Parts: sequence; structure tokens; C-alpha cells
Amino acid sequence: MVSKTDRRRATRRKRRNAGTAEQPKPVLNRLLEHRLMRRVSFEEYRDKVRDVYNGPQGAILATCSMLSLHTSLGARMFRERKFDLRGARRILDVGSGAGQIAKHLMKYADPEAEITCFDLSHEMLRRARGRLKSSRPRFVVADLTHLPFGDESFDCVTCGYVLEHLPDPSVGLAELSRVMQSGARMLLLTTEDTFSGAWTSRLWCCRTYNRGELAATCEQVGLQWHRELWFTHMHRVLRAGGICVELVRR
Repeated sequence: MVSKTDRRRATRRKRRNAGTAEQPKPVLNRLLEHRLMRRVSFEEYRDKVRDVYNGPQGAILATCSMLSLHTSLGARMFRERKFDLRGARRILDVGSGAGQIAKHLMKYADPEAEITCFDLSHEMLRRARGRLKSSRPRFVVADLTHLPFGDESFDCVTCGYVLEHLPDPSVGLAELSRVMQSGARMLLLTTEDTFSGAWTSRLWCCRTYNRGELAATCEQVGLQWHRELWFTHMHRVLRAGGICVELVRR
């Protein structure tokens, strides 16, 4: 006999799979959202992103994360085990930036866990090394669309505000799925197609994602949309804070 929980999950999957075609955004959001990604080749856009983060904007990234409360709210999420790092042995931090999430990993993951941080920007990794002041993480310059790691290398992944720098999320998600072990978990945070998300897009030269479409894409590459997470109860009520979800590699 099928339980009510299983029926609800099946209904959610049907809704996600029905929404794989890109949904139109509100007019104001479309006007605000950064358009460079749609006008140039992926290689040109990737170079632009690298320049943005190598430059002054990248230099203030850690400060922006602190002022937006993402640093403290992220710490609270790990501290309260909303995303539980216990038991993870090989952790990959995607697009480490200035080491904002890596700092939490060092504090809340098991002491013996190996932490690998990668970023497209060598300058951001230099800043991360300076902020973390630790020899524990391994730092690698890498492109999310072509990861220099073997299949099933990691049992835990954190990916904070990186996926919005890919025109096609399936490419990056497929690579992450490839390097994850069966049953491995991922904390995925990305910018949602809301009004505030559109402003974020304009400031950081990125795109936004529709929640249902992104869930369907994750499922297609073998990443189960396990549960949605929220920074606080108020974020849940207001549907604010962007997309934050725990994924599981099937």
C-alpha cells in the first residue's frame, strides 16, 4: 500500500518533471537580470566571470557575505546540523571564493575529513588561503564544467552560489554527480528567480533559477532533491533567501 508521504513525493516529482521547459520570468525581473550570459559564448562569459572575481568585486566578496548575513546564517545551518557534516570523509567545496563555506567545513566537519576547495579564480583561492590560514584544505583551480577529479571521489559536496554562473546547469550538475559517491550528499545554494535574485544577478554578472526547473534538472543527472532547507523560519514563511536544498546522489 502506498503511503501518503510516497504519494506526496510522487506528486512533487511530476510537478518538477512537468516544468523542465524554461518558465517565463516576471517582466521587471527580466529587465533587471544580467544578460551577458545570453549574448556571448560560454568561453567569453567564463573569462568575464574570472575577471570579476579576480578584481575588486572579488576582493569585497567576504565582506558582502558578512553584511548580507550569509556568513552567520551559514554557520548556524552547519552548527544546528540542518546540513550534517558528521561522518563525511572527503568533502568538496565548489567555487570556494574567499573561503566562506570552507571556514564552516573546517569547524563543523569531523577532524579527519579531507577538504578540497576549488574555484575558477586563482586570485579568489589566494584570498581564501589568506583568510583561512590553514594547511588543511587542498586548493585547486578548476572549471565546474570539467572537474579534475576521478569518478566517485567525494562523499559530501557544498556548492554555494556557483551554479548561477553556468548558462546550462545540467553540465555542472552532471560533473558534480560524476565525482560523488552513491549516497553522497550535496548542499546546494543558488540564486532564485525572484526580484531580489534579479538584483543579485545584475551585481554579480550571473543568472537566476526557477526552483521547479532546477529540481527537475537535478533529478535528470541522478541527484535526488532530498529536502529543501531554510536559513530561518522567517525565510521559510517569506520564501526568501534563494534556493537552498540538500541533494543525494542516487
